Amino acid sequence: MKQNFTVRQGALDGVETFLAVAQHRSFRKAAAALGVTPSAVSQTVRVLEARIGAALFLRTTRSVGLTEAGEQFLARAKPAFEELVAASDVARGLGQRPSGLLRLAVPRAIVPILLEPLIASFCQAYPEVEVEIAANEKLIDVAAEGFDAGIRMGQFVDADMIAVPLTPPFRFVVVGSPAYFASRSRPEQPDDLRQHACLRWRRSGGAIAPWSFNDKGQAIEMAVSGPLIANDFPTILGAAMEGIGLAQLPEPMVADGLRTGRLMHVLDAYAPTMPGVFLYYPSRRQILPKLRAFIDHVKHHPIERFDAERKKHRNPARKEA
Repeated sequence: MKQNFTVRQGALDGVETFLAVAQHRSFRKAAAALGVTPSAVSQTVRVLEARIGAALFLRTTRSVGLTEAGEQFLARAKPAFEELVAASDVARGLGQRPSGLLRLAVPRAIVPILLEPLIASFCQAYPEVEVEIAANEKLIDVAAEGFDAGIRMGQFVDADMIAVPLTPPFRFVVVGSPAYFASRSRPEQPDDLRQHACLRWRRSGGAIAPWSFNDKGQAIEMAVSGPLIANDFPTILGAAMEGIGLAQLPEPMVADGLRTGRLMHVLDAYAPTMPGVFLYYPSRRQILPKLRAFIDHVKHHPIERFDAERKKHRNPARKEA
């Protein structure tokens, strides 16, 4: 049977005063230490004794001692009160300077592209902050799961989240390896993909994502088929480099493969532009210094591969704050 527990209003009132009197064995010295009058200390102790239902002090004109009830109360109240003070100090520190554990929920594909270049410099700049990265393809409720923030592509960030852009918009491009094209013709339009092996991505909700295209301003989605389905982009990228099939992936993710010749573009004219990658968190009022420091660090340390795109998408007529 479930029991109902309640905390009495004012249950901790008078405890600090009691501990001061017990320490100094004097109402007057306790009052001086607390910065209040002796009469205020006496009144607070009387209220505490009335609420507990037992006398805590033995008072004479010359001395103040503890009753048995007072000794028992002191034995338990003193360490508990010290723990409360220590807990307040820890919480206050987290609210005043960047420190503590910063937990980020991110897709695995984002780690090498976006986070690895930043983490080393951030940890050096803020040595009191520990960073925990939980790489997961699922769309996580950061508040419910105990994360400070999450990182996702913009189209997957809920509308009630505070979103901070980490990258400019980028394209989703179709790529394949030279080995794949050695025995196949290159597709000239999206419909040609029906004759090709396409590597597909299963979303966290279970559905297989269609491939998206932009045909002269008109958005098109296509269901494709192929030999491999994966729930993360790095696996799809690796399969494309091995020549298993074509892949549609974020352009920054395939930049190295294109530059080294391990991948080739196709259907470039049909590549759609996505909003980019965002850091998101529940509320501006709840943001702690550790997260604010991370956001500011990202803003002032742009990733090299994104920097040119950031400048290209920036409106020159608008002066940034």
